[in-house]
Amino acid sequence: MKPRPGFPARLPSSAPAPTARGKTPVVAHPIPRETKTPVLKPKAVVHVPDRPVAPTGVGMESQAVRAAMVRKIQAQGVTHAGVLAALQAVERHRFVDTALVNQAYEDTSLPIGLGQTISKPGVVARMLELLCQGRSEKLGRVLEIGTGCGYQAALMSHLAREVYSIERLKGLHEKSRENLRWFRLSNLHLLFGDGMVGYAKGAPYAGIIAAAGGNDIPAAWIDQLAVGGRLVAPAVTAAGRQNLVVVDKTATGIVRTELEAVLFVPLKSGVA
Repeated sequence: MKPRPGFPARLPSSAPAPTARGKTPVVAHPIPRETKTPVLKPKAVVHVPDRPVAPTGVGMESQAVRAAMVRKIQAQGVTHAGVLAALQAVERHRFVDTALVNQAYEDTSLPIGLGQTISKPGVVARMLELLCQGRSEKLGRVLEIGTGCGYQAALMSHLAREVYSIERLKGLHEKSRENLRWFRLSNLHLLFGDGMVGYAKGAPYAGIIAAAGGNDIPAAWIDQLAVGGRLVAPAVTAAGRQNLVVVDKTATGIVRTELEAVLFVPLKSGVA
């Protein structure tokens, strides 16, 4: 695997022209420290800084609440020890709006704004287990398409040595930065840009996971996947339904496996 790009990465400072495919190149912004005025510049995110004041109330500080959620997910068939430990460690209630905090540990998707949702914990666990399948040690460098509110990115930081997460909606990119301050995850880098083109500077990736489903798996993602790596994403299959798809990149070619039906928000190009 080639070395990770240096940070901050130098990305175009002027408005980028569309590529040959009509995609908008990645533009990344840093996560500012609490003591400084936020300055958004076209560079990749470094590390998540100091913790803000912790939210309180509703008993959501208790590990017992998360433990109950984890037991339910385990009963659904998720057995990977690392995934279960990450679910226990990451406080999901920090990623949902205050009005929905009582539902944070239910196995349900919840709105996070801008027409997007935080996926069901059971679905997130299933996808992460597929990504880590057959591995007891941490993954190397992984890429997440669709940061959303940041919950899955936080989970992946426990499962991989380095995580890049890209979000096309600036409002959600900013929200995830705020949500993730509390966790101070030094191995997580947040990027603002077009997820359909991936992030070539960080490639090759041991794993790629997507939180939105398109008509097919973008070729750029497969190109950026390392030999021996695995991609997990929803996609529309030949039957016309959205299914969970696993792509393994081997020395002899690509192996694609279509699994159960799922329902994710549509994969879109560009930034907004």
